[in-house]
Amino acid sequence: MDEMVQLPAVDAEGYLVDPQDWSDELAVEFAGQENIPLTDNHWDVIRFMREYYEEHQVAPDARYVIKHLAQRLGAESRNKLFELFPYGYVKQACRIAGMKRPRGWSTG
Repeated sequence: MDEMVQLPAVDAEGYLVDPQDWSDELAVEFAGQENIPLTDNHWDVIRFMREYYEEHQVAPDARYVIKHLAQRLGAESRNKLFELFPYGYVKQACRIAGMKRPRGWSTG
């Protein structure tokens, strides 16, 4: 019998209520729910988002993550974020990285 991951409180859409409850194991669980096998590039985005959150107490806008990827992978990586998270930055990257659901963003 598979051991269930004890999930912290999430909102109606599956986002963490408290981003401090996030862990690597939780990222793997959320990514599994989205059918995303986490690669080094996924983890790089997740770590960048977590560091940004720790510093600013808010999820980074997608353009900051795109800029981060471009610095690491080169200018042709502009669409890399959307290859890594095909159903959207907010729906997948923010959720997997343990952010609260961003309000009023259209960069989904």
